[in-house]
Amino acid sequence: MTPLLYTLGVVFFVLAILASIGLHELGHMIPAKAFGGKVTQYFIGFGPTVWSKQVGETEYGVKAIPLGGYVKIVGMLPPAAEDLDEDAEHPQYDEDGNRVIRIRKSNTGMFTQLVSDARAAEWEHIKPGDEDRLFYRMAWWKKVIVMAGGPTVNLLIAFFIFWGVFGLYGTRTPEPDAGQPVIDTVSRCVIPYNEEGRDCAASDPPAPAYEAGLRPGDVITSFNGTSVRDWDQLRALIRANDNGRAVIVYERDGVERTGTTSTTVELRPASASDLTVSQVGFLGVTPTFHTAVVYGGPVYTLQEMGGMTVQTVEALGQLPVKVYGVGRAIVGAQEREQDSPVSIVGGGRIAGEVASTDKAQVTEKAVFLLLLVAGFNLFIGLFNFIPLLPLDGGHIAGALYEAIRRGVARARHRPDPGYVDVAKLLPVAYVVASALLVMGVVLIVGDLVVPVRTEF
Repeated sequence: MTPLLYTLGVVFFVLAILASIGLHELGHMIPAKAFGGKVTQYFIGFGPTVWSKQVGETEYGVKAIPLGGYVKIVGMLPPAAEDLDEDAEHPQYDEDGNRVIRIRKSNTGMFTQLVSDARAAEWEHIKPGDEDRLFYRMAWWKKVIVMAGGPTVNLLIAFFIFWGVFGLYGTRTPEPDAGQPVIDTVSRCVIPYNEEGRDCAASDPPAPAYEAGLRPGDVITSFNGTSVRDWDQLRALIRANDNGRAVIVYERDGVERTGTTSTTVELRPASASDLTVSQVGFLGVTPTFHTAVVYGGPVYTLQEMGGMTVQTVEALGQLPVKVYGVGRAIVGAQEREQDSPVSIVGGGRIAGEVASTDKAQVTEKAVFLLLLVAGFNLFIGLFNFIPLLPLDGGHIAGALYEAIRRGVARARHRPDPGYVDVAKLLPVAYVVASALLVMGVVLIVGDLVVPVRTEF
């Protein structure tokens, strides 16, 4: 592993993610300003300010902790009806002719006070003349566009990266050679799946294939009396055999031979693309492979991303359980699963390892790093569409609910119910934010203590 290449890989990944974050926030800011909203801050990162510059009414800057970003759109939270010191029939105006809106702070109760404080903090940024530029007063469809703009940018970044890779490099998958399987490698011992890559230890049991006398170059023609047509059929027969007796007929240098052994039961992934592990029969051989290359354009890219989206949504549903598994791995209660989620720290570590490995060509490394960035953007985009505050999807859900509620009121000839008060959901937002913070810390610690291994 070359330290310089490792560092370059980490730097590339971090800069790519920071650029993605910056573009995500532009996806919010540009439509917000286009619709007349007031944006006072645009920052990449959190924590202490490293650099900032005031341009017009917006402060642009970078903060010390590069784990996200934000734009401050004025008026995200509406005032509560009971706190609004405003007479709709007799509005008050200041000496410059601006309408006066005041917020009273007279609430009791923990959550009520939290909401009240959040409203007051929000309205400290509002100046006379801003009344018609407040986010909560925008039409519902404008709110949807503003809040969906950020994650949509991430999805577009992922799309264009995937399209470039699929169009120029193609999708390359190893496929077994056609016909009866020719053995490429024979394992000398049985190594657990989560420890693959290490050498055999004295405590490791011998692999069934090695015990049966199989060697590279042998052609397997029969398994337990069933004539073998191709590798897929043989693989299915082995996995279904559990720990049963296995009689293997094979050819070596044109001479037919027979080997007898017993397959062993091991945790193995379903396939190269499906890393879901289960207990199956294991023999310990791999066939000769060739690389199949498929090039694709935008339609192919959308189809591939559709499958990735399904897998990502399924992964999001399992995220709390997966993070819990990472926590157990940190304390040594279990091994870290290969398909467990990683933080930006883990992504940077993977990028560094790939960039510095000597097991891949420069083109393969570049493609892997691009796909890593695209995968992160796809995940970030879909994650932010979850309809829970403080995520973008929570604000989108609020805007859609406002549209439905107002539409129903119009259809039933009832008074306009007004704006949806998303501030009432702030207690939920605090719980969700706390959970996200805990999961983020667990993943970062896990990526430092028990990192996911790369396949290169």
